[in-house]
Amino acid sequence: MSLNTQKVGPGPEPTAADASQPARDVDWQDFREHLATAEKDGRRRWLYPKRPSGKLYQYRSWFAWFLLAVMVAGPFVRIRGNPLLMFNIVERKFSILGFIFWPEDTVIFAVAMLVFLTSIILFTTAFGRLWCGWACPQTVMMEMVFRRIEWLIEGDGPVAKALDAAPWTARKALRKGLKHAIFLGLSFVVGNLLLGYIIGSDALLRIIRDDPSRHLTGLAFMVLFSLLFYAIFARFREQACTFICPYGRFQSALLDENTMVVAYDHVRGDGRGPWRRGDTAESRKAAGLGDCVSCRQCVAVCPTGIDIRDGIQMECVNCTACIDACDAIMDKVGRPRGLVRYASLNGIRTGAPLRFTARMGGYATLLAALVGLLAFLVFTRSDVETLLLRAPGGLYQELPGDRIANLYTVKVVNKSSHDLPVTFRLLNVEGRVQLAGGEGFVVKKEALGERSIIVDLPASSLAGRRTRLVMGIFSGDRELERVETVFVGPGA
Repeated sequence: MSLNTQKVGPGPEPTAADASQPARDVDWQDFREHLATAEKDGRRRWLYPKRPSGKLYQYRSWFAWFLLAVMVAGPFVRIRGNPLLMFNIVERKFSILGFIFWPEDTVIFAVAMLVFLTSIILFTTAFGRLWCGWACPQTVMMEMVFRRIEWLIEGDGPVAKALDAAPWTARKALRKGLKHAIFLGLSFVVGNLLLGYIIGSDALLRIIRDDPSRHLTGLAFMVLFSLLFYAIFARFREQACTFICPYGRFQSALLDENTMVVAYDHVRGDGRGPWRRGDTAESRKAAGLGDCVSCRQCVAVCPTGIDIRDGIQMECVNCTACIDACDAIMDKVGRPRGLVRYASLNGIRTGAPLRFTARMGGYATLLAALVGLLAFLVFTRSDVETLLLRAPGGLYQELPGDRIANLYTVKVVNKSSHDLPVTFRLLNVEGRVQLAGGEGFVVKKEALGERSIIVDLPASSLAGRRTRLVMGIFSGDRELERVETVFVGPGA
């Protein structure tokens, strides 16, 4: 399996002997020796992919519109009164499918991260970079939104290339200005939408309705973020996938000969040669030719500028545009579709069907176990998280009636979407719990409540200088959680 990988990282220092050797010329016929987006003099080669069409492109479009609808609706959809998705880093509050998570849910976050990483490994091992071509936000936004706007204003790939090469005129300036103005405006809208995932839709709408002069700092950051977003889709484009995203390099450790990828059937297609009038499958075979007619339509539609016929490459995002383009040519020349298709390397070499390997089974088993553990942690999670600590530097107090008292600080995080009246009860010893500063302790929804409490016990119930206490946190008669601490006394 050939992967177009680049050598990165530190290497041995060049020696004097190395310096005296003439630099080896780049073989521009070998795709491994140069980048598809670099000219021979090192300048960037701008790509002008043709607009794809076909069954898979239509499926991708439908799926992309669904993902975009979810992205737009995400901050505004509520489940049990909570956002569908919210990652409020400032307040350290996260909402996923209506469940509120706090920094205290460290174990759940750790398991969720393991589920995420394992699912990436399993998915890539089985299906290659299907995520990149169908669901990655960079691909969806670039190919289904920004690229389509560009095609609408400047024309399809070859037309846009001719426009860029043409001298500047009023018409060209108008088209270019309109495109970039729409790109900037759309970047600002998307930036605000993503802000809703951080601060919540209610806070976002309040800021939008408020006087902008009261939010100059936030507005400045939003403008900078919008410019970054604009730069990614107007300038960086495919370089975000090939230079910035590590997934292309990560895949080389995960793909094997049974992974489903977008692949060219070299067994059927080589040797390549143009289709001539009167050609048949038999005449081409007799002449040593395969089904590939060297039309280069697979290259023309590729958003990263590669030739899929060279093999699996780091730049390939499995967008399937080359499959549709090749199928259209095969229809015209009367050959079967699938010269470029979803297949495994073993499938192309031997005709073996895609199969579930032992490696995939191992990853799937691990993933199922982690998902089960995550579900258990989420659905058995308490509505509150309580921290009970003795007041720092405090000593025990001797009370009338041969009783001993300790002062504690209690912090209760209410993870639910409603206010909780909270009471405290000792579960393992007889004693009294009093709230300092008055009775009644109500913790607001999705908030932290803090109070001081006094616990006093009969001296006869103490087990030496340190006595173990088990305290229950109740809301009405429902026990929410149990916490343990120590009670300090005079001892024997």
